[in-house]
Amino acid sequence: MPSSPSSEKMSPVEIRATAGLAAVYGLRMFGMFIILPVFAFYAESLPGENNYTLIGIALGAYGLTQAILQIPFGWLSDRIGRKPVIYFGLILFALGSFIAASADDIYWVIFGRIVQGSGAISAAIMALAADLTREEHRTKAMASIGMTIGTVFALSLIIAPALNRLIGVPGIFIMTGILALLAILVVYKIIPNPQLCRFHSDTEAAPGRFINVLQDPELLRLNFGVFALHATLMALWLVIPVSLRKAGLEVDDHWQIYLPVLVISMLLIIPAIIYSEKKVKLKPVFSIAVFLLLVSQGLLTLTLDSIPGMAIALLVFFAAFNLLEASLPSLISKISPVGAKGTAIGVYSSIQFLGAFTGATAGGYLYEHHGSPALFAFCGTLLALWLVLAITMKAPAAVRTKMYHVQEMETGKANELSRELASLNGVHEALVLASEGVAYLKVDMKGFDEARAFQILEGEE
Repeated sequence: MPSSPSSEKMSPVEIRATAGLAAVYGLRMFGMFIILPVFAFYAESLPGENNYTLIGIALGAYGLTQAILQIPFGWLSDRIGRKPVIYFGLILFALGSFIAASADDIYWVIFGRIVQGSGAISAAIMALAADLTREEHRTKAMASIGMTIGTVFALSLIIAPALNRLIGVPGIFIMTGILALLAILVVYKIIPNPQLCRFHSDTEAAPGRFINVLQDPELLRLNFGVFALHATLMALWLVIPVSLRKAGLEVDDHWQIYLPVLVISMLLIIPAIIYSEKKVKLKPVFSIAVFLLLVSQGLLTLTLDSIPGMAIALLVFFAAFNLLEASLPSLISKISPVGAKGTAIGVYSSIQFLGAFTGATAGGYLYEHHGSPALFAFCGTLLALWLVLAITMKAPAAVRTKMYHVQEMETGKANELSRELASLNGVHEALVLASEGVAYLKVDMKGFDEARAFQILEGEE
């Protein structure tokens, strides 16, 4: 019997590609996140009318263009190549950063953020990672790239106050623009050129799969959840920094709240993640986390004049937020059909960005016209609806997706092989796509007869 490819280590090329793409992805998201804790203060100094509605639009504007363009950019990368699309996206991001840095009123900042968001290269980055990694290592590569979001987000909150003191928000925009241009060099110099660019069902959105994904009630629950999660997150950045300042904490010292809150929250969720996976308790842990998000809104409503109170409320919020941010992509993978995983992730990601735009915009309007109670009521309503959807969702099966390389074959033979693999013990779903040269299997976490799967696949070599 052939040795399992999954026992092999990632090659140097795969490691270099994964590290380089993670760096590019992280640098871009850093530019999106870094202004969140300090932008409201900067907007106060801009000439003209700077109400919280406009501040909210400026914070969330990038999400609108991200939501609209990231899937089309992924399709474009299939036609003209991954790197040209990534170069173009990074140039747009840098241009938007420089526009925002030179803005002399809030409207130009909004325009700059819109241009920043139009550099929507997430799908192209994931497609390039798929081109450059073997099937058995692709999940690890995607996870490594995805982990940069959480890392960069935490880093942004911690260092933003210090950077604001040193170079101000315009300087931060200039810095992120320069980093985007440097990222172009990373793509050119460090990331290898793929030998072959082709469509990957596990990372890219397929037009023919949209109806299936959008009609799946379980996926719709998760999509509403990520919308509510990021709408709440963005809305909070309109009130939390200002409230900390009003409570007596200088802007430069806000990191003293953010750092311990983020570190402790990350430590708290590790046991929860391990427990939910090992004991197959993902649904109850997930539902409790949504409930804690709802609780955090009530705590914030009651403690906006107290620094210790806000610290406790933020700890509850970020512990739940980080747990859900880690769990949602895993749930998407478990629930979506193996041949539509990339489409499900693309829709999920677009709705996430739409939630960021909606939360910041609606939150700004509510905070300006009705105060913080209305903002928290808006967030609480979204989270209460999500809690109902989470409690009533089907418990996800304890499965994972496996990918294996297959040789070229006719469609009929691929269908026959799919049926044979689907009949194996522990296999919930199997799909062999001859056009992609890959077999996708959704299998039990325990009890999957992988050795027999390899025998079947090797028989087709």
